[in-house]
Amino acid sequence: MSRYRVAALQMVSGADVAGNLDRAARLLAAAADAGAELALLPEYFGVLGARATDKLAVAERDGEGPQQRFLADAARRHRMIVVGGCVPIATDDPGHVRSALLAYDATGARLVRYDKMHLFAFAEGDERYDEARTIAPGDGVAAFDAPCGRVGASICYDLRFPELYRALGDVALILVPAAFTVPTGRAHWELLLRARAVENQCYVLAAAQGGLHANGRRTYGDSMIVDAWGSIVARREEEGEGIVVGDIDSEVTADVRRKLPAHAHRRIR
Repeated sequence: MSRYRVAALQMVSGADVAGNLDRAARLLAAAADAGAELALLPEYFGVLGARATDKLAVAERDGEGPQQRFLADAARRHRMIVVGGCVPIATDDPGHVRSALLAYDATGARLVRYDKMHLFAFAEGDERYDEARTIAPGDGVAAFDAPCGRVGASICYDLRFPELYRALGDVALILVPAAFTVPTGRAHWELLLRARAVENQCYVLAAAQGGLHANGRRTYGDSMIVDAWGSIVARREEEGEGIVVGDIDSEVTADVRRKLPAHAHRRIR
């Protein structure tokens, strides 16, 4: 398949899971109407509460719960792959969840679960974050097969760790659902997305939270699609909800890899 249409969904989620899922449903329907065959929801699409501990109250058991049912039902309804940027999955420790990217195929069957490996910590002025307080890290990479080829999973802060993407091997597409802060997003978001695309010679699909949330936090947004040369195919530069749609073109990737076979020239594997 030469062209495969994908969509990044940008949201401004809050603490109400049901309300967030209603908004996600409208965005997924718009993506399907635009011809998307794979749609990616951002990190914390289902809940972005006033406190880091709010996610603990809505944690789901693996394989059951409203967010997981929503993703499976939406994939089946729209006959496309639907990827939830992260769902809080319960652990044996009631004080910690796993932040799990979950992908479902057009039949509603789960394709992959990836638990976020790298946990964000940041302090600048009044902004302070430490995901390790409520999230237990994952311990392995994950990918799944789609019509466009192998698709690698990652979440937000993972973007800063190129070794994760190298461990995925040869992929056609990298997924990056995120909720970048404004300071880190302004400085590094586009830079890192394009770098991951260039060094792995593949497409990158990045779906972000973007705007002022009810808890007073502002996220950076700028959801985008980047091709294997590092060129931006499509983006949403403004804040607020919306979709970014574009094609994964295998001929573009093949041309890049043929002209400059850097990925094949790796000496350290």
